[in-house]
Amino acid sequence: MTSKENWNARYRAVTGERQASRVLEENLHLLPVNGRALDLACGAGGNVMLLAQQGLKVTAWDIADVAIAALQDTALRRQFSVQAEVRDVEANPPAPETFDVIVVSYFLCRDIIPALIQALKPGGLVYYQTFIQQRVSHRGPERMEFRLAEQELLHLFSGLQVLFYREEGCVGNLQKGFRDEAMLIARKKLRTGHTGSTSGTNGF
Repeated sequence: MTSKENWNARYRAVTGERQASRVLEENLHLLPVNGRALDLACGAGGNVMLLAQQGLKVTAWDIADVAIAALQDTALRRQFSVQAEVRDVEANPPAPETFDVIVVSYFLCRDIIPALIQALKPGGLVYYQTFIQQRVSHRGPERMEFRLAEQELLHLFSGLQVLFYREEGCVGNLQKGFRDEAMLIARKKLRTGHTGSTSGTNGF
């Protein structure tokens, strides 16, 4: 079974609307008041709907046509304007300086992260959340290469200004807290000498 067939099979089994990722839900206040947002490897589109509710122009990409078809139906039913496209993001990542916000949840392809950083406009934000290798449950992929090493997310986006990071690993009371995952929000620096906000992006 190919990767696309595997993901299509997964999304055929999904019932109901997907919830947005925690890193996005809990940090909506950091989003720009307008601009272009990309949900990369969007799946059933929980992040897409939340981004659209905030007034952003949302693009959604996923390799699974089943997921994109379901997302298009949801967007139409909720009267959101969303550009949803079947796209292999590993083979065809976004072009440089095209988005004010990029959201990635539960998808890890280290090779395209430099392209994601380039795809942010100056002042743009990346929201990222996925599984880590230190875990206390059986959630997430079994293969370690699909899980982040300790604080790896910070290293992958080291060229950006980190606004928020959370990774608790296996410290303390394992029955509480944020476990099995890491989440990050980071901002691309403004160009030298630019003191205002970029188009669609709040100034800090």
